[in-house]
Amino acid sequence: MTYPHTHAAGRRTGTSSRHGGRSAAPVPPQVPERRGPGGRRLLVVLLVLGLLASVLPWWLGTPAGSLRTTAATVTAAGRITGLIAGYLLLVQVLLMSRLAVLERWIGGEHLSRWHRDIGATLLVAVLAHMSLILVGYADLRNQSIVAEVGTLLGDYEDMISAFVATGIMMLVGFSSVRGIRRALPYELWHLLHRSSYLVLLLGYGHQFTHGAQLYRPGPVRTGWIALYLLVVAVLLWGRVIAPLAFNLRYKLRVADVVAESPDTVSIYLTGERLGRLEMLGGQHFRWRFLTRGCWWQSHPFSVSAAANGRWLRLTVKVVGTHTADLRDLEPGTRVWAQGPSGTFTAAHRIRERALLIAGGSGITPIRAMLEELPPGAALIYRASTPADVLLSRELDWLAQERDTSIWYVIGSRDDPGPRQLMSPDGLRQLVPDVARRDVYLCGPPGLVEQSVRALRRAGVPRRQIHLATFEL
Repeated sequence: MTYPHTHAAGRRTGTSSRHGGRSAAPVPPQVPERRGPGGRRLLVVLLVLGLLASVLPWWLGTPAGSLRTTAATVTAAGRITGLIAGYLLLVQVLLMSRLAVLERWIGGEHLSRWHRDIGATLLVAVLAHMSLILVGYADLRNQSIVAEVGTLLGDYEDMISAFVATGIMMLVGFSSVRGIRRALPYELWHLLHRSSYLVLLLGYGHQFTHGAQLYRPGPVRTGWIALYLLVVAVLLWGRVIAPLAFNLRYKLRVADVVAESPDTVSIYLTGERLGRLEMLGGQHFRWRFLTRGCWWQSHPFSVSAAANGRWLRLTVKVVGTHTADLRDLEPGTRVWAQGPSGTFTAAHRIRERALLIAGGSGITPIRAMLEELPPGAALIYRASTPADVLLSRELDWLAQERDTSIWYVIGSRDDPGPRQLMSPDGLRQLVPDVARRDVYLCGPPGLVEQSVRALRRAGVPRRQIHLATFEL
């Protein structure tokens, strides 16, 4: 079942909803200026140059003709993969630092993709390094690989911590497999992922104690140590200092909790100097509510209204114990926030017009974006039942104010009507110029994956498809 709502028909003129004296549909702010890909391209060049520089010491320090035996060749390959693994580990930690400039340069979706791909490459490089070194050293000493493991653990300083670091990386990689990650409780997965910071600490010692290119004092060793210190400083800034400064400046507190549906609530926050908060519709924060039962967890939620200088709002669907506890938050509860994060915003558009596709509670960042996108956007809101449609009064109000066409596509995933409308032909029927628009997607994984396939077949270039990304 499809309910079309456009700016010309089916409109509740001037309608807005009010919660606790706060208008949920303020005057739309100005359209933000576009942010191009120049920073991302520059960072790619720098990272590639860094990778080449990481293996240059081996190239310069290896005499010609020194790789004449199998053992020497295998050992050299182990040293090269070790240098690559050390460099990729630093890059991976850098990507996890939540440094604001990285998000602006790279973009949330690209940052998440880089993090995933570099993480997989790092794991392969570490396992290759360990395997090649074991085989090469065992051959040089004319002993078995098992005996070589015993020799390294017993006679070489910092090797136990290096083996532990490898085990942690394997555990993190295993838990990141999509099916396993979905089966794990979020907090357990997050804790396992955070343990990857230990790899930086545990792997540090053996690099500088036994690394053929790093144990000798000199410019190479000094440069690597400086690189380590730089990455740790960036990590502390992004994860500790910047969030502390943010929270001391804005002092966020819960103002009100309003039920939007039986299983969805909107949480309104107030604070100090909110008029100076640089936030775009579609961005998210990691929220920690400092009350009993909630203080020890932080979760990413998008803001569901653009910045207005008076309050912030997040709209949360109850899907577990933590989100259920948020319904009982008391006014005045202190809130620790990290952000704003993400490039799922109007500032990162490529085209002038946009199509937004939301499913269920995925409407929350898209609702905020509608306030900042140029007029003429289109929204397809996918929901199983009419009761699952959230913030419809505000969406209808914004449709008129922002000259936006809205279609509420209601029904199960197996219903023929919604399936046809979400097909390539159906999307072109609703939005004939879809291939010339940016497309923003937020919703359940199944809807997002299906929509991406349909959009690609409808001729939408991959670079014009933007996905909401919350983790790093």
